[in-house]
Amino acid sequence: MKKQVAVIGSSSAKPEEEEYIFAYRLGKEIAKRGFVVVCGGRGGVMEAVCKGAKEEGGLTVGILPSYEGEEANPYVDIRIRTGMSWNRNPLVVASGDVVVAIGGNWGTLSEIAYALILKKPIIGYKTHKIEGLTQANSLEEILLFLDKNLS
Repeated sequence: MKKQVAVIGSSSAKPEEEEYIFAYRLGKEIAKRGFVVVCGGRGGVMEAVCKGAKEEGGLTVGILPSYEGEEANPYVDIRIRTGMSWNRNPLVVASGDVVVAIGGNWGTLSEIAYALILKKPIIGYKTHKIEGLTQANSLEEILLFLDKNLS
């Protein structure tokens, strides 16, 4: 069974911004390792990680806030339509074997809390500084964390 990496973060990150570029590079590396990307399926960090994964032939899952699923970014392979709005956040986190947070605001903060409640290994890049969340300063640190926790 393939391991799943839940990636959480800013829905407003733009393609020219560091968080988007970082998530895109992470998506490529997740796919190269044969892991599945799970995210909230929308824009920003979610779009970037899915785009990177798709370019490497990876599988992407978007756990979407609506029943229609029209907000899914174009790189989502499997659309899980929840109709739950922000209440889907624990589902995103619970679906990952490991959680990676990139930037983000209140939604990301709630997902970090769920990861800690569920005792998921979690690492973050330029995100909330919360006890129990490992802080990373580079993509390489995140990849080492993934390799350690998913091998």
